[in-house]
Amino acid sequence: MIALIDYGSGNLRSVHKALLKVGAEVRISRTPEEIADARAVVLPGVGAFDDCMQALEKQALLEASRRFIRSGRPFLGICVGYQALFEKSEEFNSCAAGMGVFQGKVVRFRGGDGLKIPQIGWNQIDIVNPECPLFQGIPTGSYVYFVHSFFPKPEDPSIVPTSTSYGETFASSVWRDNVYATQFHPEKSQKIGLQLLKNFVGLANRQ
Repeated sequence: MIALIDYGSGNLRSVHKALLKVGAEVRISRTPEEIADARAVVLPGVGAFDDCMQALEKQALLEASRRFIRSGRPFLGICVGYQALFEKSEEFNSCAAGMGVFQGKVVRFRGGDGLKIPQIGWNQIDIVNPECPLFQGIPTGSYVYFVHSFFPKPEDPSIVPTSTSYGETFASSVWRDNVYATQFHPEKSQKIGLQLLKNFVGLANRQ
């Protein structure tokens, strides 16, 4: 069973439907108890970094997520759920601390040269670490769907399995041990996104 964390994020339904489509058994989870016995956890997200962190804290899901990650079971963060894994964000003079699973901060696109911020739409991923289990069966150069103005800058480049260019090159995903995260939305990325989620479900089923 995969626990899908519900802290009020707007894209919960689409992530839920995509996980069901690739054969996952999913529990929408709003309390620490509902994620404690899961085989894997997915933290989705849209909106502001501080809103995400404050909602997780209010529902006692922040520390519960850290405990789950320490257990070694697969954890997937999506969009703001990806950014939440870092130490802090520059978004709207953010004052909330992130989970601190990865070192680094979330920054805004620099813009300029007619670049539209936020980035909304399809863009390519360059697979720089083909060993990442999440991207098995996914060719480099594949198109995925983004909606974001901010992105994390990991201090450790070895945790970056894919990069993407949008005015500048940024880490479109990270991976270390049992923790995976994507800035793009796999649930909106059609065939490629479903393959990624299928790979994650496969990792969960091995637990």
